[in-house]
Amino acid sequence: MDWQWIVLYLLLGSVVGLLAGLLGIGGGAVMVPVLASFFDRQGVPREVLMKLALGTSMAAIVLTAVSSVYSHHRHKAVLWPVVWKMTLGVLVGTAIGTRLVAITPTTVLGIIFAVFIGYISIQMIVNAKPHPSRQLPGTPGLAGAGAGIGLISALVAIGGGSLTVPFLTWCNIHIRQAIATSAALGLPIAISGALGYIYNGWGVEGLPYGSVGYVSLPAVGLISATSILTAPVGAMLAHRLPVPLLKKIFAGLLILLSLKMLHTLFGS
Repeated sequence: MDWQWIVLYLLLGSVVGLLAGLLGIGGGAVMVPVLASFFDRQGVPREVLMKLALGTSMAAIVLTAVSSVYSHHRHKAVLWPVVWKMTLGVLVGTAIGTRLVAITPTTVLGIIFAVFIGYISIQMIVNAKPHPSRQLPGTPGLAGAGAGIGLISALVAIGGGSLTVPFLTWCNIHIRQAIATSAALGLPIAISGALGYIYNGWGVEGLPYGSVGYVSLPAVGLISATSILTAPVGAMLAHRLPVPLLKKIFAGLLILLSLKMLHTLFGS
């Protein structure tokens, strides 16, 4: 890998970590469109371009998820019984999701990702929050919710926070515990999702050097090396900067990144 690409991947990791700490948003929303552009410029075939971007993004989330879980666990905010029950469904959901990715055309995956990010961005702009209106379901209900969250998370390569937090808040869980529990659930989502992308991409032709299935190990290593350093900086800035305004600006940026990704996939 040329030094220019090394620098770009390190910069991407820095931005991802900073945004994750500042806005509490997983890096997948940023990484996927940027990685798609990077891989396109590196000559990765269009047939595997989006799948490699999704898989690499999912794998790069793992270390960030470990750090986040440890931090929330130290503050005793994680509802571990909820995590264990939802994890049963997450494992099934991510397995199905990564399999669907393997058999879905890359352009369709791009459209799914763009639509989902558009939906999340609009929620951020209008500051939409679910009203607590019910209690937590039993084990089957939590496992079912975990399966749905795992499925969607695998399809769009996110840690699941944008889905888990609203679900738990809707179930009358305090926002602090909802965020912490969502962070803990993000770890099995990231690990099982990354393994699913590796398995389903194993032996596929056209993947760049250093790839294991649909995961680019060099990219994961470089992104993770800086994201874990800048995430604490973002968390510190969150107490000093106007986060609600920044979220609206970030939402607009996500929409532009998604449009750029679609241009990469559909452009000549």
